[in-house]
Amino acid sequence: MKRPWVRQTRKEDIPALIELQARVYPSIPPWSRRKLREQLDVFPQGQVVAETDDGVVGCASSMIVRWDDWAESHSWKEITGAGTFENHDPDGRTLYGAEVFVAPEMQGTGIGHLLYEARRKLCRAMNLKRIIACGRLPGYHRYADEMSAEFYAQKVVWGDLRDQVLSFQLKEGFSYCGVIDDYIPEDEESRGCASIIVWLNPGYDPQRPTVVPKEIAL
Repeated sequence: MKRPWVRQTRKEDIPALIELQARVYPSIPPWSRRKLREQLDVFPQGQVVAETDDGVVGCASSMIVRWDDWAESHSWKEITGAGTFENHDPDGRTLYGAEVFVAPEMQGTGIGHLLYEARRKLCRAMNLKRIIACGRLPGYHRYADEMSAEFYAQKVVWGDLRDQVLSFQLKEGFSYCGVIDDYIPEDEESRGCASIIVWLNPGYDPQRPTVVPKEIAL
């Protein structure tokens, strides 16, 4: 079998993505076909899948925002328009990571890295200033009776605890910026909380506009 690869999402991937998302997050309702189609209609360049010979094994969904509009506390539903990406703004300077997931049986095989690297390539190609995302804290439920989500995340940053998502994001070169409460209220493992993370594009040129090429090499 060839190594996994990434490419931009196509509409024919939608049924496989819904099935995969339901397997990754069994307690969180998956996206609908309509919302996935809307994401592709709004910003096709920002939607990426990871694939093997056996089919789609991962996904990364993104949109562009004016971060100043959302820097205060917000929920996933608010910023993504409940998954429609209606708040996508091609004149913004921030690539917002709305979702990443990898097939359970493929986690730890490097697919997450491929998806994050694809996002970095998107950010560079479009001359965006940064990538910002709000990541789940799936290990927090084990410590929620002992400490706040903020202190839990800090202990992950310090290396005293390991979180499946935040520890990976730190390894990928993202910086931790804080915690948002009630980001995904139905996410019981994270107790609804999410960590804000950022990656700054070292090649960003403030004198150049944001560009959205029709095709972006991944």
